[in-house]
Amino acid sequence: MKVLLLKDPKDKDSGPDPYIKELGSYSLEATLIPVLSFEFTSLDSLFDKLSHPECYGGLVFTSPRALEAIKICLKEKSKKEAWSKSLKQMWNFKPTYVVGKATASLVEEIGLIPQGEKAGNAEKLAEYICAREKPNSSALLFPCGALKREVLPTVLREKGIPLESLTVYQTAQHPDLQESLSSYFSQQGIPASIAFFSPSGVKFCLQHIQKLSGDLINQVKFAAIGPSTAEALRGAGVAVSCTAGSPTAQDLAAAIHTALQPHCC
Repeated sequence: MKVLLLKDPKDKDSGPDPYIKELGSYSLEATLIPVLSFEFTSLDSLFDKLSHPECYGGLVFTSPRALEAIKICLKEKSKKEAWSKSLKQMWNFKPTYVVGKATASLVEEIGLIPQGEKAGNAEKLAEYICAREKPNSSALLFPCGALKREVLPTVLREKGIPLESLTVYQTAQHPDLQESLSSYFSQQGIPASIAFFSPSGVKFCLQHIQKLSGDLINQVKFAAIGPSTAEALRGAGVAVSCTAGSPTAQDLAAAIHTALQPHCC
């Protein structure tokens, strides 16, 4: 059976994409279609803030893209030297809170130690942070996207924990998305399952998928990487067949496998 994954492929230099590999272990044939493109912004401001760890109580990352913004900054020789020489060590005296393994892995790549990766979503990470931070302490620096959800900032604000958000990337539809979807459906047919990885993916893809699937759309098992994506699907009137227990390739593959079993309605 075929599964369509609406996400960017993993960097080819780091081996096969884990989602394709995990789904393959269940004899499911997965295809990736990139949905989003990103434009990085405010990079000078980001590094200026990273250069003053004494002003902050720690860092918060809920997206791999925020780490990509930092990695772009560190391509500049002088900034890379400053980071390696002192800034990295100074930030490591403070907590770096993250959602999910992908974000945690990128945090480790820049030399920091992630906390809270098992939280799985912004709501649970907010609870994790609130259990460890004191009200009215130094602000946590939160590099984020323009379309960030307000769940984490709202919970922290209600608990009196300061959070300083900085928008470091803008999200847009991938320029090849519609063409890629049309090509997939014409060549592969309608997949047994379609997995969404963000509310933005729902916004940019769903209408086109509904058009391409026609009356057969009710045969498709729709999967979500997490609760916010599942909520976006339901908000668009789509029945969600499964949601990954945590945002990992293993959990999503297992959930899709279970949803595709004949006994599973």
